[in-house]
Amino acid sequence: MISALSPSPSPARGRGKRDSAGEGGAVIKAVLFDLDGTFADTAPDLAAALNHVRGQRGLPPLPLKTVRPQASHGARGLLKLGFGIEPDAPGFATLRESFLNYYDAHICVHTALFAGMAQLVETLEQRSLPWGIVTNKPHRFTVPLMQALGYAQRAACLISGDTCARAKPYPDPLLKASEIMGIAPVNCLYLGDDLRDMEAAQAAGMRGIIARYGYIDEQTNPDSWHADGDIDSPLALLNHI
Repeated sequence: MISALSPSPSPARGRGKRDSAGEGGAVIKAVLFDLDGTFADTAPDLAAALNHVRGQRGLPPLPLKTVRPQASHGARGLLKLGFGIEPDAPGFATLRESFLNYYDAHICVHTALFAGMAQLVETLEQRSLPWGIVTNKPHRFTVPLMQALGYAQRAACLISGDTCARAKPYPDPLLKASEIMGIAPVNCLYLGDDLRDMEAAQAAGMRGIIARYGYIDEQTNPDSWHADGDIDSPLALLNHI
């Protein structure tokens, strides 16, 4: 596993099976995953951190079903949900520090891979297809979480939100992953559950697939994301490789 430590539009294709060559005869030689809401279900531990901070301020806990759709949006999105506060508001920095410190100390209490993800990873490895993580989660949390899950050393790369100067939706993190693996972007597939994931994939020249099983709320229409396909479970990704 190589971890980069230093910060430094394609039309929708529907949900059917696509040939492994994809457009222009490009064969998929590597798979990259978003972390929160795609590779692992981190919402329970993120919700616990948010509710811990709410409890410190005398507020009741929010149910997991309320927190889950915001779990991919980091501290900013979760604190807005929990406190109705924006990053430029007084007190935001204090709330953020309390939230992150609690999450750091309880990063993998209830977090687990999504059902079928372990089998998907095993299949990729059996096929000698390298895989990696590209997330906007800071390095401070990405590596310890992947280590706790037991997959840090198996990943070909771990790209965090502060690995590059610009995070998703910019293509920089995906291009960094491509560089580390030594595989051209056109030969990479990226699986994610947010619009910024598909925007980053398109900008990087990678095939983008939507993880509909992830943290997508009912008000969001992924069909407008111009992805190359979507799946309802991790193992269904094999239909796109």
